[in-house]
Amino acid sequence: MTDAVPHVLDNPALASLTGPHAHFAEKRGRVLRYPVDVSPWLALPDEPDAGDWADLAALAGAGTEVPLTAYAGQVPEGWEITFHIEGVQLVADGPGAAPDPEAVRLGPADVPEMLDLVARTRPGPFLPRTIEMGTYLGIRRDGALVAMAGERLHPPGWTEISAVCTDPAARGQGLATRLVLAVAHGIRQRGETPFLHTGAGNTRAIRLYESLGFRLRRTTAFLAARVPERLPGGAL
Repeated sequence: MTDAVPHVLDNPALASLTGPHAHFAEKRGRVLRYPVDVSPWLALPDEPDAGDWADLAALAGAGTEVPLTAYAGQVPEGWEITFHIEGVQLVADGPGAAPDPEAVRLGPADVPEMLDLVARTRPGPFLPRTIEMGTYLGIRRDGALVAMAGERLHPPGWTEISAVCTDPAARGQGLATRLVLAVAHGIRQRGETPFLHTGAGNTRAIRLYESLGFRLRRTTAFLAARVPERLPGGAL
């Protein structure tokens, strides 16, 4: 019996940084990451060895907290797990995409407003250059940005929908639903398939995404670990 061939979505950051997002990749050995002002995502090999962990430590820096999303193994001795939450990965390989006449494409000039909206709604990491990862759409009311959604990881043939958020004063109007469908429409127009991540306990969001044609592909975990001040053997 042979092992199953890994799917690109099993390690989506690695697939992105060795594929369509390779131009972002900062690399040391087999470890890759996005620039720190683009995304906190980094990519370990599917089965990292001691050398890979040493390269990650050197790339990130001693004492730095690094995300290990989608990593299912054990961290080495001396690495402190600082955050852990169960998550799910959903894919939309069926119907569920439509353009929205009110959605506008957001650009670099909109980043201050986008950062402000993210700070107030906390949909997940969004940094000054995250907008470079893909298309971001927003809805404005009286000139103010009240909702947005966009594209993040980009494994070959797939695009992640992320940063879905709505100003508290504008909730209940279906804006997030409309923007998810609009972003998904753009992804499908390229011949790709949308996917996304959310917390396993975020049942309200999961029900919403399922109503839009997403289905559970796999469970995963969102975790972070602190790089030790010194690695075994004296490194760092």
